Amino acid sequence: MPSFDVVSKLDHHEVENAFSQAQKEVGQRYDFKDTATTLEKNADGIVLRSSTEDRLDAARGVLEDKFVKRKVSLKALDPQKIEPAGGQSFRQLVKLKEGVDMERAKEIVKAIKDAKTKVQAAIQGDLVRVSGKKRDDLQDAIALLRGRDFGLPLQFVNFRE
Repeated sequence: MPSFDVVSKLDHHEVENAFSQAQKEVGQRYDFKDTATTLEKNADGIVLRSSTEDRLDAARGVLEDKFVKRKVSLKALDPQKIEPAGGQSFRQLVKLKEGVDMERAKEIVKAIKDAKTKVQAAIQGDLVRVSGKKRDDLQDAIALLRGRDFGLPLQFVNFRE
């Protein structure tokens, strides 16, 4: 029985390249001079620091621009609230979303069932497996999922006959 998997994965190499380019641009641009604006990557995501909230927003804009140029979906970015970081500085954590969480997986399964297509969807960990009798039915399911916004960058992998 033909099947495919719906996943949400990041190309970590491209994320690293986009981060490095953004870090370099923030370090070189004139409007960031003397604002103590920095970008650093840690286990939680990417931390932006600056002396003003405006420069923090501009640094996030640079980061997003580099992600777009490296063809990494902005849906994978989850900017958190801007927080004061002591003194006259501000920080913001930008989390990187990867994997299909249970809530989104249920939305995907519900969308497939509501469309009354001839395929079945099953949640398996951080992916959704879609199977059906005909390849055309699976392609219809892919078209349906591409047409909807689930707040995640979705990829369709592991297509098997």
